[in-house]
Amino acid sequence: MATQGDSSGSLVLEKQSSHVKPPPMYQVILLNDDYTPMEFVVHVLQKIFGKGQEEAMRIMLTVHHEGKGVCGIYPQDVAATRIHQVLQFARSRQHPLQCVMEPVGD
Repeated sequence: MATQGDSSGSLVLEKQSSHVKPPPMYQVILLNDDYTPMEFVVHVLQKIFGKGQEEAMRIMLTVHHEGKGVCGIYPQDVAATRIHQVLQFARSRQHPLQCVMEPVGD
């Protein structure tokens, strides 16, 4: 904050505007494999990403047909947490499901 004195000896503060850039965003992407059941992928999308039944089915089919599908867009720390949750959940049920993140716009 900048300060200025006036002739009476009092202190006047001037408000400075500060602009904080939003954090960079990352898309969390599920990758297709030949072993993870489609029903499990739908369950992951609902449980970890909060998707409804129809949206989870649509994303799962995109993963199945195109090899990958975007689950959501988050700040880096949230994206990393979601990936960790997916991998931990899949491994605990012995599925090789893979999940990665990419910067938005790439």
